[in-house]
Amino acid sequence: MRWYIPYGNPTYFIWLALAIIPLMIGLLYGHRFRGYQTIISLFFLILTFGGPNWKTGISLIGYLIYQLILVWLYSTYRQKKDTPNKGWIFVTAVVLAIVPLVIVKLTPLFTPGRQSIIGFMGISYITFKVVQTIMETRDGMIKEFHPVLFGQFLLFFPTISSGPIDRYRRFEADYAKVPEQSAYLDMIQKGVRYVFQGFVYKFVLAYYFGSVLMPQIQMRALMAHGFSWNIVAYMYAYSMDLFFDFAGYSLFAVGISYLMGIKTPMNFNQPFKSKNIKDFWNRWHMTLSFWFRDYIFMRLVFFCMKHHIFKSRTTTANVCYVINMLIMGFWHGETWYYITYGLYHGFAMVINDTWLRFKKKHQDHIPHNKFTEAFAIFLTFNVVCFSFLIFSGFLNTLFFAPKPF
Repeated sequence: MRWYIPYGNPTYFIWLALAIIPLMIGLLYGHRFRGYQTIISLFFLILTFGGPNWKTGISLIGYLIYQLILVWLYSTYRQKKDTPNKGWIFVTAVVLAIVPLVIVKLTPLFTPGRQSIIGFMGISYITFKVVQTIMETRDGMIKEFHPVLFGQFLLFFPTISSGPIDRYRRFEADYAKVPEQSAYLDMIQKGVRYVFQGFVYKFVLAYYFGSVLMPQIQMRALMAHGFSWNIVAYMYAYSMDLFFDFAGYSLFAVGISYLMGIKTPMNFNQPFKSKNIKDFWNRWHMTLSFWFRDYIFMRLVFFCMKHHIFKSRTTTANVCYVINMLIMGFWHGETWYYITYGLYHGFAMVINDTWLRFKKKHQDHIPHNKFTEAFAIFLTFNVVCFSFLIFSGFLNTLFFAPKPF
């Protein structure tokens, strides 16, 4: 049996079609074949984590058992009557949940060229699901722990490798019911459209920008030995490749989820139409952005305000913006360009909020029309594309890495 990267091979889609058609027929007639869904989930997990990558499959199994036990223990503690909601137990549970991810992320830093033996594709996104479940259990939003359902949530195969990051309560509600036939037919229509749109994004547009255009521009930029307009061209080509590749993957994941009767949230909403950087993060990789907003930024703000760390709410928000985006940068990797990317967006959020406050106070003197909106979109687009140039690591290759010729 071959090993497949999800949505990376046409044969993978043939397997998908054959596997989910019986599930779709059941949903059309009011039945969710949960046992069959579990079987095909295991089948696609084997396709992804089996074969030459069987070691990552072992890591996934060990990781799953570890997190199931951890969440079960914390849920059991939290649901006992008259049990105090002690902060240190909650913090310990969160730290233990992210320890495997931290090990995986830091291993290449201390042992260059080597990956952690406990790592596997998708560990970040599964960890985010675990952490949010622990936090919502602590807040009393999740009342019961169902290990099988939680395992289905963590290992939901359409989204396992790169998201979108679903929420446990939303997934549980979809999984527990069967949509009405008319509603499911609408889901099928949307799911098929998302899949075909994903094909155009990933296999046509991303291929053109990433495999045809970018290598030519990269070669010219390297030959120029320094600053040139080729860097600007690379910036735009890379930005388009990044968007169409990831948005295409996300459309596949959402489309297949819809065909399975699960309304996985969308990940992109026309991000290059954003009017400011905050609007951009409400449109780009939305499930990740909202996760960082809800489980890091908002909790940092609450902690700082509760302990009166800063006198000003504005200062609190600004510091938390920078910390939040810096953590996102570190999550991508421990290189200077990922960290700079995070800081760049953190300070961009600060500048954006400062401008919006100023604009609100002086709205009578600052014009607002179609031209200013178009300029805001143009400016935001270029600010974002420059951040992607940093993120790409090409500046490191161009100015700091040994030249290949």
